[in-house]
Order: sequence, then C-alpha cells, then structure tokens
Amino acid sequence: MTSDLWELVLQGAWVTIQLLFFSTLLATAVSFVIGIARTHRLWIVRFVSGFYTEVFRGTSALVMIFWVFFVLPPAFGWQLVPMWAGTLALGLTYGAYGSEIVRGALAAVDPAQKEGGIALSFTPWQRMRLILLPQAVPEMVPPFSNLLIELLKGTALVSIMGMGDLAFSGNLVRLALQESAEIYTYILLIYFVIAFLLTRVMRGLEKKLKAGVGKAPRKKTAAVRVPEGSGVS
Repeated sequence: MTSDLWELVLQGAWVTIQLLFFSTLLATAVSFVIGIARTHRLWIVRFVSGFYTEVFRGTSALVMIFWVFFVLPPAFGWQLVPMWAGTLALGLTYGAYGSEIVRGALAAVDPAQKEGGIALSFTPWQRMRLILLPQAVPEMVPPFSNLLIELLKGTALVSIMGMGDLAFSGNLVRLALQESAEIYTYILLIYFVIAFLLTRVMRGLEKKLKAGVGKAPRKKTAAVRVPEGSGVS
C-alpha cells in the first residue's frame, strides 16, 4: 500500500477518534442525567426518563443516524455536518444504555447509606453528590468500559453518510487496490489497538476510583496463650 493510501487510512482513524471522543462526552452526560432521573422521587420524572431509555434502546443506531442526517433536516430546514450528526445519534443512543448502568449502580448502594444521609438532614442532591455517587461510580467503570468499546465499533455506522471515518477510508482504499483481505486486516488491527488502549485506560481509572472506597482490611492479631497457673483470669 502506498504512502498516500496509508495517509488516507490514518486520516480516517483520526476522524474515528474525534467522533468517539465527542460521542463519549454526550453519552456520558446523557447517562448520568437520565440515570439519576430514573431514581427521582417524582413519578413523572421517572416516567419521562424511562420512556427516553426504552425508545433509544429499542431503536437501531443505524436508523437513528438516518433520521438525524436525512430525515430531520428537511423537516426543520437545517442540515448538520456528518460529524455532529453522528455525535448526536450515537451519543443519544448509547447514552440510553449508559443510563441503565448509572441507575443500577445507584440502586446497588446500601440503603443504610441513604438513611444515614437523611438522618444527617442532607438534601436529595447532597445525598446524591456526597454519598451515593462516590460509592456508585467505581462500580460503573467496568460496564462503562464495555459500552465504550461498543461505541467505538458503532462509529463505523457513520460511513453511510459518506463521512471519512476509518471504515469509509478503508473501503476507498479497497476499491483503489481491489484487495479486500489486506486492507480489512489493517482496519481490524487499528480498531483493536484503539480498543486495547481504551481498556487499559478504563482499568487504570477503575483502580484509582476504587483505591479510596471501602474499608481497609483488618490486621490479624495473633492470639496470646496464657500459661496455666499464671494467676491471670
């Protein structure tokens, strides 16, 4: 493969990384907003957030990209560039999955912790910020790591918009070389390297967050045997 074709592939990889970054930011914000809303004391808040989750979890990310890029612009008279259309579709879709991770982690916190916050007269937001989230966030990292890898693979869907991501660039190179096995092997390896690096980062984050959570193990104390007849009762 020539240097020009390699440059095209690397440009596509850079576009994929940018899309992954922006989509992750949006998906994370959506995950926490909707996930926390699903634990709200008002039923209408829980209903609306639950409805959002079910809609976006139950629809295809590919079809959502079609809607954001091809259907909505004529209806509202504006057009999103492919980068922001992909970011919006992927961020909203994967954020719905992430909201269930947040809701489940919050629900897994010991109820006694919540009751302790109530006994200390904390407001609901103070209980969430000072008690629940510090304990729940470390438990969210492993499933969020898996979701991040799924989001990385989902970025390939934006190639249907003609966006020059890694998958789209790889297809152009395949057409130029008329060689499928070589170029798609390279593309698979690039996706794997990105995913591997993301996994390492998330594991490091998990260790850092869990370092200050929980109690330190108690030190074992050796039993002292008192000799008989010592007079110690």
